[in-house]
Amino acid sequence: MKRVFSAILCGVLTVAMLVGCGSSNTDSKTAGSSASTSADSGSGKKWVIATDTVFKPFEYTNEKNEFVGIDVDILAAIAKDQNFEYDLQSLGWDAAVAAVQAGQADGMIAGATIKQERIDSGWIFSDGYYDATQTFVVAEGSDIKSYDDLKGKNVAVKNGTAGADFAASLKDEYGFTVTTFEDSPTMYQDVILGNSAACVEDTPIMAASIKEGGLALQIPEGMESEGAPYGFAIMDESNQELLDMFNAGLKNIKDDGTYEEIIDKYLK
Repeated sequence: MKRVFSAILCGVLTVAMLVGCGSSNTDSKTAGSSASTSADSGSGKKWVIATDTVFKPFEYTNEKNEFVGIDVDILAAIAKDQNFEYDLQSLGWDAAVAAVQAGQADGMIAGATIKQERIDSGWIFSDGYYDATQTFVVAEGSDIKSYDDLKGKNVAVKNGTAGADFAASLKDEYGFTVTTFEDSPTMYQDVILGNSAACVEDTPIMAASIKEGGLALQIPEGMESEGAPYGFAIMDESNQELLDMFNAGLKNIKDDGTYEEIIDKYLK
């Protein structure tokens, strides 16, 4: 518990420095100017949106050093449709959550699974914008084919994610231990290096990372969870306007085909 509070405190301090310093930091991306032609959206404010740094294909930096991904493009399309301006801050998962909790950011889009535990702790979610499963992932050539094969072994997970919850729900039944990491690339490397027998990740992220990154990992059949939706989130009811615009814009871009184009761009 102390580790969680320390991580949150550290994240808040980090976000405060990032937001307060302006924007020369390479982890901070301003997308509002390209997402809309006017800042006049209801309240007329520029919304600060926090996100992860590496969660491919939802948010990541491409070979041109551009911050791209499904979440990035969906947010841009919705902002254009709803005519609002925003500043997208690429902070990492823990710092993004802490930023919204502390009021340093107005909302968060980072492949966040809509689940009751988060709602109970103050997350206010949009309509779901993508349904994803979580899957166990093993090293290339691994002989692990089922949960039973994990007995006595260690599984790597990413802090605060649906994948971590999925692993936790199975560890006692199948007799494996869990080690927590703060980002996906480090978690992957722990499996590749043989320190952990498997890791747990959202299936579309893992499939894209293996395909495009040439990672020495593979996805076993039959080791995935049931699907659950990702949602945009706020944690302050005073930002309901932003959530309402997200929902309205999401419906519109689904209706006009923009949403499908974005998904196909990254997953097909």
